[in-house]
Amino acid sequence: MIGVGLPDDGWAMMSMDPQVGGLPPEIDSSVPHSARIWNYWLGGKDNYEIDRQVGARVAEIFPFQPKVARISRGFQGRAVRFLAGEAGVRQFLDIGSGLPTVDNTHVVAQRVAPECRIVYIDNDPMVLAHARALLSSSPEGECHYLDADLNDPGAIIDRARKLLDIERPVALMLMGITGHIASYERAREIVRTLLDALPPGSYLVHADGDDSDERAVEALRQYAATGAVAHHLRGIEQLKGFFDGLEPVEPGLVPPHRWRPDAPVQAENDDVPSVGIAGVAYKP
Repeated sequence: MIGVGLPDDGWAMMSMDPQVGGLPPEIDSSVPHSARIWNYWLGGKDNYEIDRQVGARVAEIFPFQPKVARISRGFQGRAVRFLAGEAGVRQFLDIGSGLPTVDNTHVVAQRVAPECRIVYIDNDPMVLAHARALLSSSPEGECHYLDADLNDPGAIIDRARKLLDIERPVALMLMGITGHIASYERAREIVRTLLDALPPGSYLVHADGDDSDERAVEALRQYAATGAVAHHLRGIEQLKGFFDGLEPVEPGLVPPHRWRPDAPVQAENDDVPSVGIAGVAYKP
């Protein structure tokens, strides 16, 4: 099981009981939240009963969802390792980073190159509470967490440029986050605005599930009906559209478990529906 606060990941445990942990009052434990549900699927402990109930219901309708979460997380780690290693990137802008689990972006990047600088963006009070209490960095590098919204990319760039050297390449990380933007055209506009602010030599890392399985679509319909922020699955070609104008790194835009796997890809992962498309692409 993947857990939170393993000793080598740069995070520590924090109580999730509001009466014990002193979490901000704006955290509503009666409304499910995608970051906490994702944490539940990954085997973490930083979630409430409502998150576990909704997460279990989604998995009941679409039994592959926890595996999709793990596949996506594995891709993220490999992508960051490639960027900090072979690609030589030293700056990361991770938007919609969610709750800490194992091998967060800063942990993987600084394991390869301790001088890496990482700026995390999220607007979930629980995520921010964890970050302020627990965020750590290698002595050579930097880690920052900003409270900002993907719907306002201009504000993200304005704040991030105070912490990153925007004249040098930046890896823009968008993992499972663009689906929270209802309009596909608006989502693409937001991604384009972010990329336009970054210099040539920067990279986009993007992954999200697709709408090919009716069970996944229905699961997220019911998920949205709980009051949680809706997540919109899209077609494969739409997901590929986020990479327009960029140069995909080999092996290109593929299911996340097929992007540079550490071991031979297990055939059972090819049978996972709605796993989507993932890729790392270079801005020329």
